Amino acid sequence: MPTRVLVAYGTTNGSTAQIAEAVAEILDKEGLTAEALPARSVESVAPYDAVVVGGALYAGRWHKDARRFVRRHRHELAERPLWLFSSGPLDPSASERDIPPVPGVKKVMVRLDAREHVTFGGRLEEGAKGWVARMILRSGKGGDFRDFTAIQAWAAHVAAEFVGAAS
Repeated sequence: MPTRVLVAYGTTNGSTAQIAEAVAEILDKEGLTAEALPARSVESVAPYDAVVVGGALYAGRWHKDARRFVRRHRHELAERPLWLFSSGPLDPSASERDIPPVPGVKKVMVRLDAREHVTFGGRLEEGAKGWVARMILRSGKGGDFRDFTAIQAWAAHVAAEFVGAAS
């Protein structure tokens, strides 16, 4: 029976959703059955053998949907392999070095014994929702800093780690 992996995400403007979908696509290519879903829409993680949770970063905090998801499903998440990712820096820093998880995500890692966390660059473009986003764009700091080659490599690493742990 195929291994089912949930890739749950919290996003406001869709950038983190696209990262989650890319992760799920690679997990599928690596022989797992993955599904990317908005964190707020997931009622149970019981059908899944492993979970990846991603959240956009806003002012040093994970997206509220990702925070609520891990709080609501903490008992089930603690019983299965768990990986975390963040998206957010609006500069090339995430492609140049490892960025540690923000304090709230670090707590989740420890409490739920997550296997790993990675931070990817973010995207903020014209039409983004929110007052702060519009201010950032007006200051000229928007753009797309996601590195899909790195995202795909990390997803392949997650798949290999899960398959190795399961055998």
